[in-house]
Amino acid sequence: MNGFTTSILHSDRRLGTESGSVHKPIHPSAQYAFNQVEDLVAVFQGRPGFSYARQGTPTTAALEAKITQMEEGANTVTFATGMAALSAVFLTLLRKGDHLISSQYIFGNTNSLLGTLQNLGVEVTLVDATDIEQVKAARRPNTRMVFVESLANPGTHIADLDGIGDWCAEEKLLYVLDNTLSTPWLRPGKAFKAGLVVNSLSKHIGGHANALGGAVTDTGLFDWSAYPNIADVYRSGKPQGWGLTQIKKKGLRDMGATLSSDAAHRIAAGAETLALRMGRACDNALALARALSGHPRVARVTYPGLEQHPQHERANRLFGGRYGALMAVELNADVDLFAFMNRLQVFVLATHLGDNRSLMLPVAHTIYYEMGPELRAQMGISDNQLRVSVGIEDVEDLIHDFEQALA
Repeated sequence: MNGFTTSILHSDRRLGTESGSVHKPIHPSAQYAFNQVEDLVAVFQGRPGFSYARQGTPTTAALEAKITQMEEGANTVTFATGMAALSAVFLTLLRKGDHLISSQYIFGNTNSLLGTLQNLGVEVTLVDATDIEQVKAARRPNTRMVFVESLANPGTHIADLDGIGDWCAEEKLLYVLDNTLSTPWLRPGKAFKAGLVVNSLSKHIGGHANALGGAVTDTGLFDWSAYPNIADVYRSGKPQGWGLTQIKKKGLRDMGATLSSDAAHRIAAGAETLALRMGRACDNALALARALSGHPRVARVTYPGLEQHPQHERANRLFGGRYGALMAVELNADVDLFAFMNRLQVFVLATHLGDNRSLMLPVAHTIYYEMGPELRAQMGISDNQLRVSVGIEDVEDLIHDFEQALA
């Protein structure tokens, strides 16, 4: 068994590429031809292969193999975006009358998607998933799924990830984990006993802000034979593949949320340096958080690497001394938030995460604006809160940029 980076670097070559190239080439073809009609029919009826690019290409398949290795899973399906991946999971596996338990500390767009599910007749209960007892108390007879993020955006709450995994295994509930912000490099979703792991490939895994993508990985831990919402047509062969087959058929074939070969190629190349980039970003984030936590014009820094973070010890235990690259920074009430941000010279004012460059945006005025003040207050989001995604710059430059803008 090779290490994390070695496995990703040599994945394409070991699986086999055309003409000895070390990267899987970009396959732009929309359709794939067959010499025998029997082979065409066999692919339509479930044999591995390619027929139409809406359901995948050799380039996306090569990326899927990489993500599967990262998450130590059984198989992966890629999508056009991370939100497309989440939508495929929820919309293909949940039905009217089902119940979903979700962390209340989730990405704003994901929260909006849960609202769409409710409009379609799916019952949703939001809980403080940092407390396993609240998760357990939300259980109903019609509960089908539990959903959490490994590292919450933007509040950096860390759910009781392994406790939820143990409980879902006992209760035979599908545990879906969004592993985007901690990444499989800090810890793969399978280690928490998740049945499905979702990653936005646009973030740390791609890393260069040059492609959108998402992925759903089946860890192989969930028994799909007991899940009632799998259509009869997909209940063939080993049950281990039933769930992901339904997600792929509905999410790609029916909904068309397909990742392009060009984007897959860019993401696959970026993934090769995930460990190097993530290690540097985590180190930078910890140094910046410590510097800002003592600044007189900063009211609060929320970062799992700081001892005052409510889940600091949990972060140490789960992630081994690395805490991710995201933090929330709340400035004093007398600081003009916009004036401060307009003075920044290194930080990029942008709505993205997991880029090589450090990014910043005002939370209440942007990604959580639609929620309204009451829900923002419930989530602990103030009007002077910043979301900071730390990149790989020289950390002294990041600290100085904050200080000069606050001066």
